[in-house]
Amino acid sequence: MPRQNKKLLNQNIIDQWPEIFSDIDLSSIPLEYLHNVVITFKDGNQWDVVLKKKDRELLNGNLPKELTDLFTNYEKEIANVDFRLDIPQIKKDVTKSTKKFLRGKK
Repeated sequence: MPRQNKKLLNQNIIDQWPEIFSDIDLSSIPLEYLHNVVITFKDGNQWDVVLKKKDRELLNGNLPKELTDLFTNYEKEIANVDFRLDIPQIKKDVTKSTKKFLRGKK
């Protein structure tokens, strides 16, 4: 029986690799897999904060603080926040790790 408070990934993400993503219980997002954050405001405006690798490096590990500050400053105006993942990078890393793991089991 599924847990009542299970946090599932967005169906759009699950559809891209269902055999892996359908069973993931999301409790945190590793920053290296965060591609962008779409912030929708109550007035209909949207900000798409793209987080390329060089952007994460420039923030020197301050990304969580920067995002928290952003959300705090605009808290009353924000209607929705959508964290989008770098699915191709996740697929690449999972496939690589799986192959490495399976080679070690021979």
